[in-house]
Amino acid sequence: MNDSNNNQEIASTKKMLSYSLGFVITNSIGYGVSQVLFYFYEVEVRLPVVLVGFSFVIFAIWNAINDPLVGYLTDRPFKFTKKWGMRFPWILIGGVPTLIFWMLLFIPPDIDPLNPWPVFLFFVIMACAMDGFFSLYATHLGAGYTIHFRTDEERRKAGAFNNAIPQTVGLFLGFIFPLIYVYGQKSTASLAVFYLVLAYAVCLIFLIPGIKESDIIKERFLQGYKTEKHLSFFQTMKIALKRKNYLVTIIIFLFTSTAWNLYLSSGIYFVKDILRKPLSVNVFISIGSFLGFVGFIPMWVKIAGKIGHVKTMKIGLIIAGISCLPSLWITTVWEAVFYSFVGGIAFGAHSIMIGPITAAVYDEITVETERHQEAKLEGVRTFFLRFAFILQALIITVIHILTQYNPDPLAIQTPLATWGIRIQMALVPCLFYIAAALMMIFFYNLTEVREREIRAKMLRLKL
Repeated sequence: MNDSNNNQEIASTKKMLSYSLGFVITNSIGYGVSQVLFYFYEVEVRLPVVLVGFSFVIFAIWNAINDPLVGYLTDRPFKFTKKWGMRFPWILIGGVPTLIFWMLLFIPPDIDPLNPWPVFLFFVIMACAMDGFFSLYATHLGAGYTIHFRTDEERRKAGAFNNAIPQTVGLFLGFIFPLIYVYGQKSTASLAVFYLVLAYAVCLIFLIPGIKESDIIKERFLQGYKTEKHLSFFQTMKIALKRKNYLVTIIIFLFTSTAWNLYLSSGIYFVKDILRKPLSVNVFISIGSFLGFVGFIPMWVKIAGKIGHVKTMKIGLIIAGISCLPSLWITTVWEAVFYSFVGGIAFGAHSIMIGPITAAVYDEITVETERHQEAKLEGVRTFFLRFAFILQALIITVIHILTQYNPDPLAIQTPLATWGIRIQMALVPCLFYIAAALMMIFFYNLTEVREREIRAKMLRLKL
């Protein structure tokens, strides 16, 4: 539906549902990098933890450089833009190779204990190749949210779908790895990832209707490039980082990404080494988290409609931090399920606000520069967010060295090593979430009134 008089277009529910499938892939692969990849190479491949940590640092540095570079090189009109759109082609071009290289990451060569460097190089090459295409896919998928969904109501609704649908699909996909993988059998992990990649391919096909761009959307993008010269990446970064709210959200999302990565990456260690159960019990823990997260999304959307996105985000960050702490004392599977349910409720509050908050900040910069450059902004933001992987790798590596974690998949850990796992899963993520909340409370100042003024100006400028 559109209104040609004000260049406004209302996205349909069908479009939102289709678009949300794109985040199944980004979320699942993001979870895979955070939750499985470090563990797989440390415990199953038996790459020394120092080399695993070093490879993650290299991967994260490449990731940081690669994301803004992709945004800069592709966030401008091309010969095919008027026909195919500004985001649509890049999402597909990036999506397919991403899945191929993700699969290859889980088929490493056997390691020689006397010479682990070939496996180290394999990991670095495959991870960097995968991330190059993943950045192309994810940057344009994230950037497209801002221009496909324009009003507060659309963004809340699309934000809810972008969380509920990936969580729902991800719940069932999340059963695949724990039900197939067996501790000490590397091939079972590879088989599980193969089935996951097939499911991602189906999501990519059904994503196509959601990312197709109308003539109005294409025209908005082209509008800002008719009279203005193309800004360089460093010019864009300089403009963006001068915007207080943009810089504040970068720091906030860096903290929350680090917290979430640590929480996820500790999950397998927690089940194996603290609960001392097969990974299949993680199915019940995942169901608990899913029911809490998805079941309370309507409540958080309603609350956000009453008190605003910003206040809801602040509340969400505080309770997310508190909800991490039970991992300090959990000793049974059913305790883990209960607290995972409570944590799901807490995480939902801030997760569904990320899209609307990001879109509002991007709109602020669009009005000031009088052109859409969301992919560049997404790339600059991602450049800094990728340091979350470095922090994750360094924290886990240091804790495992200090607590003398035993990477043998069948080992019984010492009390010191189990406390290390609890700290990296509970206390450290809690501190990062609370720090993010304080940043949001004291430094973010883009109010709902200002957001409405910005969108009104965008309509006048036909942006």
